[in-house]
Amino acid sequence: MDKSKVLSNRIGEIGEYKINIQLDQLLNNCRYFSDVVLPNTKSSSGYSQIDHIVLSPYAIFVIETKNYAGTIYGSRNRAKWSVNGKFPMNNPFNQNFGHSKAIQSILSNVEDAQIVSIVSFSRRCTFKVDAELRKIQSNELIVYDTELSEFINRKQNVLRLQSNAPIFTEDMLQSMSKVLNENNITDEAIRENHIKEIRKIVKGEELTEATTNIPKCKTCGKDVSKNVQSFCLTNEKRFKGHVYCFEHQKGK
Repeated sequence: MDKSKVLSNRIGEIGEYKINIQLDQLLNNCRYFSDVVLPNTKSSSGYSQIDHIVLSPYAIFVIETKNYAGTIYGSRNRAKWSVNGKFPMNNPFNQNFGHSKAIQSILSNVEDAQIVSIVSFSRRCTFKVDAELRKIQSNELIVYDTELSEFINRKQNVLRLQSNAPIFTEDMLQSMSKVLNENNITDEAIRENHIKEIRKIVKGEELTEATTNIPKCKTCGKDVSKNVQSFCLTNEKRFKGHVYCFEHQKGK
């Protein structure tokens, strides 16, 4: 038995359990759905698997959960983020954008401005990200799992003060709930094929990263070591998320 896989699965189960506890604490006017698979013609597998969706009178919250441990470096306009400045990860908000579009394809009355994208990390992480992603005014938020319900409720309060009336009535929420339930793919074979397809893509990206993504100095283009890359990314205030060789680190 692969103990590391068991541990990884166990961490995932605990993470999802903590998220569900948070979602149970939402205001009574909210409805939430977990582990939703929707058709998505833009996805290579033909589907999008969405961790959590919250329907509220003032917004639709689309939630992506991550179980990493370490310091998360990233900004909204960077395609690649990193864990501890060493291990690359795709920008989770780009991933959640695809999930939002899948939702909008079946909920035709939902506009872009009515969706709040949330990426949740465990408390085993520390954030080194754009400050805007932590401000409640933003429609793209990065949060810790233990503060998810707080951020959703606070966001609802902000939106309520900005609106004269709820955006979605009770009848509309019931209708959207019905549509989500009807379109959620429950066939296990389809779900398993989707996961296999995503894993193949991830493995391909990892291979590409390992063989072609050699860090280079932004100024001169010279190859630098992974240690130099890590140093520059760790000192984001100084280097603004860029990588420089020793010579061109001077004066930064």
